[in-house]
Amino acid sequence: MKVEAVTLREIQMPLVNFFETSFGRTYSRRIVLVTAHCEGVNGWGECVAGEDPFYSSEWIDSAWPTMTRYLAPAVLGREFDSAREWVGLCAKVRGHRMAKAGLENALWDAEAKQKRQPLWKLLGGSRHEIACGVSIGIQDSVEQLLDRIQTELAAGYRRIKVKVKPGWDLNVLEKIRSRWSDIVLSCDANSAYTLDEVEHLRKFDQFNLLMIEQPLWDDEIYYHARLQRELRTAICLDESIVHARSAAFAIESGACRIINIKVGRVGGFTEAKKIHDMCQSQKIPVWCGGMLESGIGRAHNIALSTLENFSLPGDVSASKRYWREDIIDPEVEVSSEGMIKIFDQPGVGYQVREDLIEKLTVKKETLRAPA
Repeated sequence: MKVEAVTLREIQMPLVNFFETSFGRTYSRRIVLVTAHCEGVNGWGECVAGEDPFYSSEWIDSAWPTMTRYLAPAVLGREFDSAREWVGLCAKVRGHRMAKAGLENALWDAEAKQKRQPLWKLLGGSRHEIACGVSIGIQDSVEQLLDRIQTELAAGYRRIKVKVKPGWDLNVLEKIRSRWSDIVLSCDANSAYTLDEVEHLRKFDQFNLLMIEQPLWDDEIYYHARLQRELRTAICLDESIVHARSAAFAIESGACRIINIKVGRVGGFTEAKKIHDMCQSQKIPVWCGGMLESGIGRAHNIALSTLENFSLPGDVSASKRYWREDIIDPEVEVSSEGMIKIFDQPGVGYQVREDLIEKLTVKKETLRAPA
């Protein structure tokens, strides 16, 4: 497949409900979509970088120029047998994994369409449906949080994850467990604690959590290994896992017992598959995390989650939890049993609503291969 042009679009989508983590509160999303135009086939990707450099050092206003100045020119006019070949072309650009993933995943979608294969099959997936959990942000009150949990349980979600931070943690978890003693429950700290708080973190053990996600620094593995030795609760690493090497270090050092794979965070499907395969060989379960994606990024997460070792419910929830109107058709739906059905159409399996995308677009740039 020959890449004839690359189009970047920034769209803006308001969230149905605000989403708060230890970084702050989000009401709407700026999202960069990437289209790889390949000999009559359009592959779609999504850059999951945030509006601010809080979750990672990468953010939307660094991702756009990185793609236009370095990443897109590296593919324009080139022919690929496989999207995997892209990785070598972008290797000299250090970091910027979310920008890389936006373009690489568009190439995977284009390849799948050209080969008339569903993306999930091209990736090597085997599941025909995936189990879903849900991530609930910090709320204005504990009572509001409990109401949100009740709503999500009634919708069928198989795992509840709540965001925590100092001052919004033990009391919240105690209230949840007092009401629901046996639900699958985890929490996500987004690096809100330090190793000096180990005595406080030990108290999380009383709540029978599936995991505590990323309690310490985002770029730290060694201190997570020290903390894991102090806790009965399994640590799950998110921000610290940026490639297969960091995952290997985390496993070998005992820094975690579970790993969250976000395809954008690790630079695209190629690296995500490497992490999945390595974790599977070491019997470390993985699950797919979310980044408040539109339907395009959500469809990518669904395809990734069909790989065999995604054995825990991921944060791949229904479109309607986030958007009044999503940019794919059909929208992502979760059954009353907490499952998402996998489609067999070529590519991501959903129809991209280009008319709606154009209405939501606030910025657009197309780069073409030299004539």
